Amino acid sequence: MLYRVIYAAETLGATGTSLLSLAQILGVSERNNARDEITSRMLIHDGQVLQAAEGRRADLDRLKKRLTADPRLGELRTISERPISARSFTETMGLRRLPQDFAQKVLAGRPLWALTPSEAEQLLGEESEVLSAVA
Repeated sequence: MLYRVIYAAETLGATGTSLLSLAQILGVSERNNARDEITSRMLIHDGQVLQAAEGRRADLDRLKKRLTADPRLGELRTISERPISARSFTETMGLRRLPQDFAQKVLAGRPLWALTPSEAEQLLGEESEVLSAVA
């Protein structure tokens, strides 16, 4: 059975603000996620990350343990965790950013961890027009 977990966390230090830190995260995450057959999409905004990961329960539990121990992230806050019938993502580690003007409109000053499960799903969704690839 497949599951999807959505979590948010603050980034610490240069994480999420420098291209080098993003490249390091992408490289390691793609390798680990491919090994564990996890598909994922991460949104970075204003020193915070929002991520949805899909896979088998045991693999997602190991991912959460790695992320909880990662010194580049603050407290990991689970927004949603549920079984799914099919994957929504095809990439092992999709990385996106939220345009500032849209963030102000949607978040209205709230941190990413304060999103409802529905809002988080919408922002991370495959068809979302508000996301743009990180250059």
